[in-house]
Amino acid sequence: MKQNLLGATCLSLAASIWGGMYVVSKYVLEFVPPFTLMWLRYMIGFAFLVTILKTCRVKKRNEVKIKKRDWLLLGWIGFIGYFVSIAFQFIGTKLADAHTGALITSVTPAFTIIFAKFVLKERLTIVKVMALLLATCGVVVVIGIDITFDTYLLGVIILVGAAITWAVLSVYVKIASQRYSTLFITTYSILFAFIFTTPVMLWELQVYDVFVQSSLIILGITYLGLVSTAGAFFLWNKGMEIMDAGVGSLFFLFQPIVGSLLGWVLLSEELNISFFIGGILILTGVVVGNFQKRK
Repeated sequence: MKQNLLGATCLSLAASIWGGMYVVSKYVLEFVPPFTLMWLRYMIGFAFLVTILKTCRVKKRNEVKIKKRDWLLLGWIGFIGYFVSIAFQFIGTKLADAHTGALITSVTPAFTIIFAKFVLKERLTIVKVMALLLATCGVVVVIGIDITFDTYLLGVIILVGAAITWAVLSVYVKIASQRYSTLFITTYSILFAFIFTTPVMLWELQVYDVFVQSSLIILGITYLGLVSTAGAFFLWNKGMEIMDAGVGSLFFLFQPIVGSLLGWVLLSEELNISFFIGGILILTGVVVGNFQKRK
């Protein structure tokens, strides 16, 4: 029970941080193009995590031996999750809109449950399906369904790709956590994402200008690197290590809820009764999934 509580806390914090991240990103992206911002996030996040990792190794006086196949696994997590999925979120949201992006990427838990069944051999129980349906209905109620998909078809397809690739990330993080610590997995996955992002960032700088002339911009970039990248990625991976991938993925649905709530508080965006009804449905789904019976 304590382990479940720890896992739920880690996943809730990670999803909440990502929900609040959009408020900061909305400001910073006015001055820094998306892939350059990704690159800066990963550079700061990796520098912070690798320092902690090296310090922990010195204190424990042990050195982790990494097999060649495990380097491939870490590279795969960094590529499919931290590079492809995040890039798809940027591109899909730009082609469609933030409203559509939040709705489409909220189906990530559905894909995670499917992948967890076939890759991790997790049971697809009635309780999991009920929890998923409740939580997904809550997101639909919060965000609404008044979207013209024909106008944004390409963006919608790319956003579905973002949901699928993040689900793949969650499953393979679970596999990697059986061999290495969460800190190790997060650190080196971010390193690979940094490497994959670098060529795109260099191309982007030939096309777009970067304006980092304000302390608020620097503070925002630092926050995205330390909190939204290093901190939130670590918390998500730790939570997925502890919990079943299918159940843990439900906490991803806190992201649009927290994002909407902070938009209301900080950006004076309007919230109606559907937000609160949807929020209750999401919380109910997470509670139902988290307290399912385990062997």
